[in-house]
Amino acid sequence: MNTAPSGGAVLVTGGSGYLGAHVVVRLLQDGHHVRATVRGPGRAAEVLEAVRNAGADPGGRLEVVAADLACDDGWAEAVAGRDHVVHVASPFPLEAPRHEDELIVPARDGALRVLRAARDAGVKRVVMTSSFAAVGYSPKPGADYTEDDWTDPAAGIPAYHRSKTLAERAAWDFARTEGGGLELTVINPTGIFGPTLSPRLSTSTKLVKAMLDGHMRAVPRLYFGVVDVRDAADAHVLAMTGSAAAGQRFLAVGDGPAVTFPQIARIIARRFPSLAARMAVTEIPDDQVREGARIDPALEEAAGRLGHVPVMHNDKARDLLGWRPRDLETTLVDTVESLRRHGLLEG
Repeated sequence: MNTAPSGGAVLVTGGSGYLGAHVVVRLLQDGHHVRATVRGPGRAAEVLEAVRNAGADPGGRLEVVAADLACDDGWAEAVAGRDHVVHVASPFPLEAPRHEDELIVPARDGALRVLRAARDAGVKRVVMTSSFAAVGYSPKPGADYTEDDWTDPAAGIPAYHRSKTLAERAAWDFARTEGGGLELTVINPTGIFGPTLSPRLSTSTKLVKAMLDGHMRAVPRLYFGVVDVRDAADAHVLAMTGSAAAGQRFLAVGDGPAVTFPQIARIIARRFPSLAARMAVTEIPDDQVREGARIDPALEEAAGRLGHVPVMHNDKARDLLGWRPRDLETTLVDTVESLRRHGLLEG
């Protein structure tokens, strides 16, 4: 496991989420005192359940409080006495919203709300979760992507990609012009897979479950990067305390090449033969996707990326953070086993 210094007081936003729960667990394992936010008091039990499921011992070092990204209430109290903030919370729906502002406004304004509260409380550093969506969704010569690349929010991209790009841009602008002594570091994960700590699934684990239940039969020919949720959590914690991380953004992606869902299905079928019959995931012919995009706006972005194989580099995280991601097969096996453990697979 990657290691980091221990003992600080940390706020984690979105502590009941897929990645947020893993960040909480990792911090507790390292000896930190953790305060986690959830949208409402009723979600506090989900954080505690995730910690128990991970086998972590809070030892009196975990507190859960309510604070909503959509309003100012609770944020001053949430950041009080914290050395660092890990801002993970941001909407990520499985389906496109009715209006893009349903994603953009809470992502951008919520990030600024957290940053202002952190600055006013004297927090040393905020580590913010952005996404590869803010890095690699604008045309460019070649297929290589690093932290120097940015998605153009003015281009015709999905609402989620715009929300992550605009939120990250706003965060950097704030840190530069209004942050005072506050340090900002940003993590840009690719597709996050790996074990879930609760029965409430993330978008990515829902997609794996759909394959395992036989409900995902055909997909466009799209390639994407994968990072293990535990490694993404490690990257946040390492960036929180690493002296070289201040003012930097880091791509969090595994070492292997970009993959497709049929490739993921074949790996799972090989490791879990009893599930192989359900894993017949095929690619929709490109011409059918392009034809469908004429009448279905949801397919427009997919049609524009058919066959594009991005090459995503994690050298910076490896060199500056000492980050070492797991291999894809381990991530997928652990994803499936966690779904089984929570009784979430059909049949």
